[in-house]
Amino acid sequence: MPLLFTSIRLAARALARNTLRTLLTMLGMIIGVGAVVTMVALGNGAQRTVEKDVRSAGTNLVHVKAGNYTRGGEESNIASGLGAATTLVVADAEAIGRDVAGVKHAAPAVRLRGWIGGEGKRFYGQILGTDASFPLIYVWSFARGRFFDEGQVASRANVAVLGSTVQDRLFGDAINPVGRSITIRDRTFAVVGVTSTTDEDQMETVFVPYPVLQDLLGISHLHGVTVEAAQAGDASRIAADVTALLRQRHAPHINAAMNTLRRGGVLGNQMPQAGSGGGAPDDFTVKTQASEALTKGLYTSVAAFVLANMPKLDEVNLQEMTSTLERAGTTMTALLAGIAAISLIVGGIGIMNIMLVSVTERTREIGIRRAVGARARDVLLQFLVEALTLSMVGGAIGLFAGFAASGMLTWALEWPTAVSASSVALAFGIAAAVGIFFGFYPARRASRLTPIDALRHE
Repeated sequence: MPLLFTSIRLAARALARNTLRTLLTMLGMIIGVGAVVTMVALGNGAQRTVEKDVRSAGTNLVHVKAGNYTRGGEESNIASGLGAATTLVVADAEAIGRDVAGVKHAAPAVRLRGWIGGEGKRFYGQILGTDASFPLIYVWSFARGRFFDEGQVASRANVAVLGSTVQDRLFGDAINPVGRSITIRDRTFAVVGVTSTTDEDQMETVFVPYPVLQDLLGISHLHGVTVEAAQAGDASRIAADVTALLRQRHAPHINAAMNTLRRGGVLGNQMPQAGSGGGAPDDFTVKTQASEALTKGLYTSVAAFVLANMPKLDEVNLQEMTSTLERAGTTMTALLAGIAAISLIVGGIGIMNIMLVSVTERTREIGIRRAVGARARDVLLQFLVEALTLSMVGGAIGLFAGFAASGMLTWALEWPTAVSASSVALAFGIAAAVGIFFGFYPARRASRLTPIDALRHE
């Protein structure tokens, strides 16, 4: 160990003799390591972008709505449903989040369309009661303020988050509404945030804790539940599991409603004719975001045909989106990998070249050290440490250059980057490997010089 420290000290002294030559030698290593760090940062950022875009696009969302009515269902042998229902409750949302595998969040929803007042102005829009997990489902960021938290939901706090359109209509774009008040049905709400979502419906919505909106409407049930799948592409399976769970939980109500219909003789209007294979209708509706978007505006028979022929629509959308984004990320990664490889090879050759020159210049020094008792392996270690020092210092500078390049790409081109601890370890590992590989031959050549020949060198 003392010999290693001595070798490091001697290496630093030798490299400091010609600072400009040392810096030029390290330039290839700096560029190579910087490119490696930038490459990994772009790769990590692209992966996170894929995940975020998939989530924000809704391919991992399942929407549960209270009530069930399908227009024209009887003609297509599809249960027309039981119509409006008040049986979807908070306990159902909790059961979905707890009992259905693969569910990341299940946010209750209570809806109201009405007048929203603020600063002497009024806007007619949607008020959505939900909980603190709602912005996590849609991967929101906030232009101002924040979303309400679980404590404010539990305490029924009169707080609200505005969509950007609501803010513009009531307060104007230049005024920060956080801390100001709005009114909904004569109840005052304190504004705690403004969303930056680009979804047009959400931009025109005010978000409040769902228990507050339940109190305002005088109800105890929910109008819906928004479910997020932990794994994108798993939405179809989760929708089927949620349907089975809610059928089990709502079976008493469904059976009671069916008995009432049978006694009233109006069963044929609620479900397919006997022998069609249809089961009892539900008192809820479950749809994935992908299927809901695809069948929007289509007549019942056409929608049923489309869904029957695309049973895994969310997986198809996921694969297309992921493959497109990954191809772009792979192209950029391959480009930077090529730059990094060339720079590292050039840097390594530069280290080998300068170490060979150093061996030639210091031949008499090597001879003196060997003459006073230094062993061949001591000389080998000294020059190997010098090469390693060159590469490691260049790698450290390249690491900071990679950080700076990643930040500049994010700032100038809005490309997402994410520098991880593994990329730092990879950068230093590559620098050390290049230093040892390209520095071994000069170090071995120096160690094989005999004392007599080295002392005779002019």
